[in-house]
Formats: sequence, C-alpha cells, structure tokens
Amino acid sequence: MSSSVRLGAFILAAFAAIGILVFMIGDKQFVFSRTYKLIAPFDNVAGLEEGAPVRAGGVRIGTVDQIKLPADPDGKVTVIMQLEHSTREVIKKDSIASIETEGLLGSRFVSLSFGSREAEDVHEGDAVESRPAMQYADVARKASEMFDSARDAIDSSKTAIANVNEATGDLKSITGKVDDSRGTLGALVNDRSLYQKLSQTMDQAKQGAESLNEDMEALKHNFFLRGFFKKRGYYDSGELTKNAISKIPAQKPAQTFVLDGNALFKGSDNAKLRNDKSLNQVGQYLEQNKFGMAAVVAYSGLEGDKQKNRSLTQARAMMVRKYLAEKFKLDDSRIKILGMGEEGSSDSAKGNRVEVLVYGSSDNGVAKAKK
Repeated sequence: MSSSVRLGAFILAAFAAIGILVFMIGDKQFVFSRTYKLIAPFDNVAGLEEGAPVRAGGVRIGTVDQIKLPADPDGKVTVIMQLEHSTREVIKKDSIASIETEGLLGSRFVSLSFGSREAEDVHEGDAVESRPAMQYADVARKASEMFDSARDAIDSSKTAIANVNEATGDLKSITGKVDDSRGTLGALVNDRSLYQKLSQTMDQAKQGAESLNEDMEALKHNFFLRGFFKKRGYYDSGELTKNAISKIPAQKPAQTFVLDGNALFKGSDNAKLRNDKSLNQVGQYLEQNKFGMAAVVAYSGLEGDKQKNRSLTQARAMMVRKYLAEKFKLDDSRIKILGMGEEGSSDSAKGNRVEVLVYGSSDNGVAKAKK
C-alpha cells in the first residue's frame, strides 16, 4: 500500500473520531436535541458554575446555560437552565430548583423537583421557585455548637458526680453515727425499749385522732350546731372540691342562666337556698336538651374576707348543683361547680350572683376545663 493511501486512511479515521467526539459532547450539552430555557433566582449560588448539570429525580435533564448577577444589591442571582424538551411532562410551574452537591465534597449541580399533575406547563423563559443552597459553613458552625453543648453537659455531669460522691460520704458518716447509737435516730434504731415507747405514743395519738373525728361527727348532728352546718351548706370541706373544675371553659356556652344571689340564698353569708324554685327553669332546660357539660359558677361581692368569699361561692355552687341533681332527671356527672369568690365582681350588687353555663356536647373547651 502506498504512503498516500495510508495517509488518506489516517486522515479519514481522524475525521471520523473527531465527528464521534463532537456528537458525544453535543449530546452531553444537548446541542443536537430540542431544548427550552427556565430561570431560577437564588440569593447565593454557592459555587455553582456555568455548564453544571441540571438533574430531576437523579437523571440529567439539562445544563446551566448562564449565571447572571443582579442589577442592584437587593436583587437575586439568576440561573438560566437549558432543559430537554421532553422534560415538560414532569417539570411544571410548581417545580422547585435547589443547588446540591454530588457526595460530600463533589461538584455542584441544580436539582429540579417534579411538578404536580394539576400544575400548569412551563414555557420558554418561565421562572420557577428556588430553595436556598445548603452552606457547609453553616453545617460546620452547627456542629461546633453541638460539640460545645456536649462539652458543657459533660462538665455538668462531672459536677453532679462530685456532688453524689460528697453526699455518699455524708450518708456514710450518718450511718456510722446511727450504728454507734449517737443522736436520736441512732438511739431509736439501737434501743428497742425506746422504739416500743415511741410506738405506744403513736398508737395513743392515733386513738385520740379517731376519738376527735367521732366527736366532730357528733357535733355536726348536734341540735345546737346543726343550724351552723345547714347555714354553711356543707359538713365536710372536702365536699367543696368534689365535681369542681379549675376554670371556666374557653368555649362559648350554648345557653346561659344568671340568677340573683340575694334572691336565691337566705343571706349574704350562707349557702342555704331560699328561692330554689327559681332554679326550675334551669333544671327543665337541662332535662329537655342534650348538653356536654353544665358549669354552675358562683360569684360573691367585694365585702368580707377574700378566702372566705371563695369558699362561700364554692359552697353555693355545690348547693345549686345538688338541687338540680336531686330534683330533675339528668346526668349529674355532667354538672360541674366553680366558686369564683370576688373574681369578676366590679361591685357587690353585680358580684352576688350564680351563673349556669350550658355547653353543647361537641364543645372542645369542656374537656380542657375538667382538668
């Protein structure tokens, strides 16, 4: 074969290789396929360069065609992306662009999220929303703060351990004194006769308390003192907290009844009902209507001791509840009480009252008020 033929074959092979290389590079840069451009504004492109890949779902769908600085300091950096025409099936106007990194220290690329099915299609030159790029400086700063917090926690643990060791030493000292019968506790532990005397004293005190309790029960039913307990409205102060709620529910009541305390009770200083028939309208309403909870809320005037007024209003609310539960056919477990005392009273006339707040079965504030 002549040298000229060999030279021609070599040149032909070189042109073929160059052509293949051009087509491969062009395919990578989407030179020989239909494309369209999208825009994404960023505050900081964080190392992104022109020619960087654009991916969606991990698949390369385009390249970064151009990166433009803003025209003024308040503007954003504009990233212009060149995308394959076929990606319009998945890239929509609600897609979001973000700048991500290949691996931990790899090159930067733009990631586009898939749009929703019902979103509008994108067109040439449309802009999509962007998400701020993750700055590794921020990650490093957060990690440093976490290490500092961990170091502080370790220092605190060391201090706590030292305190425990010191307390253990004190406990050993106390135990030693007890073993040596020093102090009252040591004598009590080691002297059996002292323990027996103390036990006898405790039994006598217990018997005395039981006797006192029996005497108090007898006094409650004594002819001369019976009027005092009836006037007060209750025998045992523990009754005041039964069926009580801590606060008025935040929900608006379905029905509200307001009763004058002067007309309802026999005196300004007691909880004995005088005009209990005025409660019938309340009881009839509760009988005839479904309700989630009924709160009996009593208020006092501004006269007298504040704490006594609180107890008085709690007793009054209890007596109203008792009347409604005994006289009408209803679920009395849904009737709660609350004594407000002087709270919510601008003067004595407006303060001396009882309100019955009826809440519907679907009210959310009822459950919160029971706690």
